[in-house]
Amino acid sequence: MTHDHDLVLKPTPAQTEAALNPPPGRNGGDLVVETLAGLGTTTVFGLPGQHALGMFDALRRSDLRYIGLRVENNAGFAADAYGRVTGEAAPLLLSTGPGALTSLAALQEAAAASAPVLAISSQVPTAGLGGGRHGYLHELPDQQASFRGVVKSVHTVRTQSQIPSAIADAWKSALTVPHGPVWVEIPQDVLLAQTSIPVVTGGDAFPEELPPRPELTALAAHLLSSAERPAIIAGGGVVRADAAGKLRALAERLRAPVVTTYGGKGAFPWTHPLSLQSWMEDRHMTDFLEDADVLLVVGSGLGELSSNYHTFRPRGRVIQVEADLGKLESNHPALGIHADARLALQALLETVETVEPVVVGEGESGEEEGQEARAGVTGPERVRGVLDRVGERIAAQELTLEQGLLASIRAALPTRSPSFWDMTILSYWAWAGFDPRGTNTMHSAQGAGGLGYAFPAALGAAVADPTYPVLAVSGDGGALYGIAELATARQYDLNVTWLIVDDGGYGILREYMTDAFGESTGTELARPDYVALAESFGVPGVRTSPETLEADLAKALGEPGPSVVVLPALLRMFAATHLDG
Repeated sequence: MTHDHDLVLKPTPAQTEAALNPPPGRNGGDLVVETLAGLGTTTVFGLPGQHALGMFDALRRSDLRYIGLRVENNAGFAADAYGRVTGEAAPLLLSTGPGALTSLAALQEAAAASAPVLAISSQVPTAGLGGGRHGYLHELPDQQASFRGVVKSVHTVRTQSQIPSAIADAWKSALTVPHGPVWVEIPQDVLLAQTSIPVVTGGDAFPEELPPRPELTALAAHLLSSAERPAIIAGGGVVRADAAGKLRALAERLRAPVVTTYGGKGAFPWTHPLSLQSWMEDRHMTDFLEDADVLLVVGSGLGELSSNYHTFRPRGRVIQVEADLGKLESNHPALGIHADARLALQALLETVETVEPVVVGEGESGEEEGQEARAGVTGPERVRGVLDRVGERIAAQELTLEQGLLASIRAALPTRSPSFWDMTILSYWAWAGFDPRGTNTMHSAQGAGGLGYAFPAALGAAVADPTYPVLAVSGDGGALYGIAELATARQYDLNVTWLIVDDGGYGILREYMTDAFGESTGTELARPDYVALAESFGVPGVRTSPETLEADLAKALGEPGPSVVVLPALLRMFAATHLDG
């Protein structure tokens, strides 16, 4: 009997000829770029460094496109966004020690958001491995130990023959659900030494699938079909798995309202009559979800933000579908289903009983009343009730400036354009109240919560898909993390508009500290004239106001190449509602 896994692919005549007559002048770095090309890579991000020069020299002999940023952490954010947008493992090429360590915060965000990043770093020469103190520049006693608690897997290469397999294994790891960053390190001498190994021409590395256990989906389908008040929480796992269509079909079949977490923005149509939108920090929403007799949580670990700061106390039965085994039932007892969101939702669709399915048109805006009339009354009326209560609470706080800014940005941003948001007050508003108008179009750093994500990530997205302008939103504090990348934006002429909300410091920390202690410390910042600074990089800049934001932003987004729009404004957060009363 012959099994599929026993089959061996016979080399073609061209492969045999190439193997017998490799081109001269190749080194270990060539094996790196040849393996990446064989796996389907077209673009790599990174920064060169002394120990990594063999790898970067090999780029010159390859067809790979190299996008060089100015700071390793920013290169990691760019690779993160490229991975989110394309679904591919985005290579990030780094040097040893300081260069590698500078990328850690970006890799932590990629891990938290399940973004596939393939980080490939140089190492000190092979003689320096093993934890000694050999005095090499950039040497760490155990470099991989610095990354082991952040990335999905670590791969250390010691010989050139290990390079193709190590990179292929890492690639497979990055793209096996849950997606995430992986780490490969290769010593300097292995990268620099000439090689007689044939040109790498094969590279298939298929990610492993994670289907649900059938007995679990059978029970989950029974519970959902029998529920009187079902509800769904859709997290980032739905977006990463490209499962929004299946989620919508299941919600309509069950007549179940759907709320998306901040990481799951766009997993469900914002204006759908069953959409609870994303008001996860509102007590009205928390009460509604606690009242569900069966709550389906898909692609979320119900962490701090998704559980209204751990005040969420579900009273009904919880079904949790999660690809990250460590997150399964980590915060709430549940019927835990360890599976890819797409495969689990498909299994549920094939099993649940139809409950007077909601039938809606293709349009997702401007037809709400007609859709609700066709959808029945129970689910949509419950949704309208809770959204009305949320709206009344926000309206009572007289935060029209902040709501108006979100409306202006939404009006200026083309429907299919992606947006990237830093950790700033306007982003906190956007998590809850911004309509992304599509799946996988709105991204932020709320996974790990580090500053400086938005602009370099937007650059990575613009590299991935140059057909639509990309928006980045930062505060003036977070903007200072990425100023150097204005040079990157100009060098590669990337179509990114950067909105900087200038409130004179770390605005959200100022508000937190003032609320907690009566005054703030360390939050006020001297900062540059951002418009003049942008123009010094050759990037057009404009200073706007709340009244002119929509027009100025639309103009900047409509012109090719990078641009900066600066909005001086002091914003406030909506009142926290995770405490009773």
